[in-house]
Amino acid sequence: MASKELKKRMPGSARRACIVEAALEVFAARGYHATAMEEIAAAAGVTRSVLYDHFSSKRVLLITVLQEQNALLVEHVGARITGSGSPGRRLRATLNAYFSFAEGNPAARRLLFDHTDEDDPEIKAVRWGIRETRTRSVAVMLGRDLRRLGLDPESEAAQAVVELLISGTDGLAQWWARHPSVSRDELVDSAMLVLWNGLSRLPDAE
Repeated sequence: MASKELKKRMPGSARRACIVEAALEVFAARGYHATAMEEIAAAAGVTRSVLYDHFSSKRVLLITVLQEQNALLVEHVGARITGSGSPGRRLRATLNAYFSFAEGNPAARRLLFDHTDEDDPEIKAVRWGIRETRTRSVAVMLGRDLRRLGLDPESEAAQAVVELLISGTDGLAQWWARHPSVSRDELVDSAMLVLWNGLSRLPDAE
């Protein structure tokens, strides 16, 4: 009861932040269809009426959470992509940043990358829009390096390279979640072995 009374005295922006944080955890754990607004209200420590004061529907709430978490991810990783240093150092820093995001924000990583089975057309469209925007944003940030490879950052070829980098890195983060004994440094070293050194060092098969 004391917690709910405290929430009532919170500024609207703070209540909204509590709701978004609770929604992130519940959506990531249960998925969109299995989640009820009542669960999110309870997790946030607010009443249903307060929840609906901030978000008119479950769909609107999910889309808000997706957009906000994606923006945080891009900002977190983008700072390393566009940072100073050689391309190799920046790649290592970027990989480390993504794995640190996955480690520190597992619910956000799951919601952004794993929950892709919703049959709501609007949510599907938003998810694809977020993914395409993320890929284009990273391609722009990698513009210098892509041009060195002879790729126009706006081209589909460049975006295909970026999509491969993003999907591959997240796939490795998923593997890491199943093998937590591996250190983040070891994970970054393994990714660099392929992404930076490349498979061209392997001898051709006879």
